[in-house]
Amino acid sequence: MLPLAIAQGWGAAPQRGEAFWLLGLFTVSIGLPFFALSANGPLLQAWFARTGHPDAKDPYFLYAASNVGSFLALISYPLLVEPFTHLPDQTRMWSVGFYVLIVLIVGCGVLLARSRNALPEAAAAGSDEAPPTWRDAATWVGLAAVPAGLLIAVTAHVSTDVAASPMLWVIPLALYLATFVIVFQTKPVLPHRWVVLAEPAFIILLVAVLVFAGLDQIFLTVTANIVVFFVIALTCHGELARRRPAARHLTAFYMWMSTGGMIGGIAAGLIAPHVFSTVAEYPILIVLAILCRPGVTIGQGLRENLVWGALVVLALTVAVAGPVLGYTMEETKYKYVIATLLAVSVLFWRDPLKFAAMIALTFVVIRLYGPEAGGRDYVRSFFGVHKIFETADGEFRVLQHGTTEHGAQRIRTSDGQPVNGRPEPLTYYHFRSPIAQGIKGAREVKQGPIRLAVIGLGTGSTACLTEPGDKLTYYEIDPAVIRIAKDANRFTFLKECAPDADIVIGDARLTLADAEDGQYDVIVVDAFTSDAIPVHLMTREAMALYVRKLAPHGIVLVHVSNRHMELSSVVAGIAHANGLVTWVNDKSTDEDEANYKYTSTVCAVARDEDDFSTNMTENDDWELEEPDEDQWVWTDDYSNIIGAMIRQVRK
Repeated sequence: MLPLAIAQGWGAAPQRGEAFWLLGLFTVSIGLPFFALSANGPLLQAWFARTGHPDAKDPYFLYAASNVGSFLALISYPLLVEPFTHLPDQTRMWSVGFYVLIVLIVGCGVLLARSRNALPEAAAAGSDEAPPTWRDAATWVGLAAVPAGLLIAVTAHVSTDVAASPMLWVIPLALYLATFVIVFQTKPVLPHRWVVLAEPAFIILLVAVLVFAGLDQIFLTVTANIVVFFVIALTCHGELARRRPAARHLTAFYMWMSTGGMIGGIAAGLIAPHVFSTVAEYPILIVLAILCRPGVTIGQGLRENLVWGALVVLALTVAVAGPVLGYTMEETKYKYVIATLLAVSVLFWRDPLKFAAMIALTFVVIRLYGPEAGGRDYVRSFFGVHKIFETADGEFRVLQHGTTEHGAQRIRTSDGQPVNGRPEPLTYYHFRSPIAQGIKGAREVKQGPIRLAVIGLGTGSTACLTEPGDKLTYYEIDPAVIRIAKDANRFTFLKECAPDADIVIGDARLTLADAEDGQYDVIVVDAFTSDAIPVHLMTREAMALYVRKLAPHGIVLVHVSNRHMELSSVVAGIAHANGLVTWVNDKSTDEDEANYKYTSTVCAVARDEDDFSTNMTENDDWELEEPDEDQWVWTDDYSNIIGAMIRQVRK
């Protein structure tokens, strides 16, 4: 199976079931080496337990050591490996490491065979302990499933709904690994009983932050979510460590724990996106995590159970009845209700079942009456959650993916009258935006109608930058976005401005390659995933593809607006590597946020400087961008996200 490589012959991903297609592809490509690699943790610990070593009776500290290695590898890859090596080099290094691993495992086997007190004495240790029951196995599965699912849910919530920052997903995963390191230590640095006592307070704090923190307090919100996730994972994994069996049942313990992790991952990563239109699995998993605390009881008697059951049903009925009957809660009253529920929940923090019921009720009220309730339409796909909502004044309808607005349309005038006819493009596509200037410039150079390709559909705003006679083709990877843009009850850019536009579904690197060479006068690369830009669309090979599809004197417009990464120099580098010229516009001040007209950073790339119109070369907002000789050119085998983030900070 070595060296690692993606299996050939699978073709393009399907329009539905992308996650299962990817799992199949990765299983065929890298499944066997990774299965063999992951199996070695329990194997080596089981071997160690059969030696005469003084610590053989309790080998679980080796699991903490293995997670230290995972933690260090996770951190070192983006900081030390990716910025300084190409993928072929990494592949060779990984293959060599795998062969070294084989040699070391053989060495461990030899040590086991030569161990003086090999099997009998060590195996006898703990032999009086009864073997694990099915109840034990179910407990291990549950305690592993909840934090594994929560890892995916909190990552999805934080990295899209709160702050679309690159590499942010590393933090929850690193903390997830760190919890294993802590709880399986011989002497944990954080005693389990302390964590169990603190968990309710942290959960209450998280709910308070979600409700009372302002929209601009992103750092506080992100920190609260990640810290509470860490505490919850530490609690669940601490229970796993506390309930671990004797060493002779070690492999069964790890098998059931891995089964739980798989179930949690499948539930949050594959099932939830098809069941919920939002990341609703996140609060559900928080409630389930409370039930993972020790001390869950069904009550002192039938009467108490009936009373509590009736109260919960009554509270949920009242909460759900409000929206059904058209009742909305004013913001101040809403916050008072949440504060009251949290205050009451404090009274039951020692009883996991009752505390879970109160937190669940609080989440229900937040969902039904909070700022996200009502007036918002959610569409969830493999690529994330898309929100369609109207502004408070009713003048605009907005499409938002994560924290980034992918388009907006004025639907009413300031006096409340409906806006009909050809809509005005807004956000990053208004008439004075760099993208609009680039398209207009290409039309001037051609002196007639143009053929336009746009990678990334959004609401279809660019359709209203076309003129009669223009030919427009969109390349869009997400079928959900296509449904949104073509739905005239949501947005009418396509209907009013380019009803005959072609829409090609699939990854643009694959679908654009099938297009006829030399047919487009303008190619707009505008493929956002929240605030991130797919790296494979910004490489030397990708730019070579765009140029092949350009007609003589055509230009490529690359939208690189980003809060966290400086990407203009990246585009200049990949353009120069293909013998092209780059102009950049990042100085436009034509911003009117109240009317959803934003500034943007756009790179215009062409074969020759004469291919740019005078309205760009003589415009002070556009500047010639020279390649940075100190930067490595991004290719399909190399990228440097950390470097782009550092350059943005230094700007």
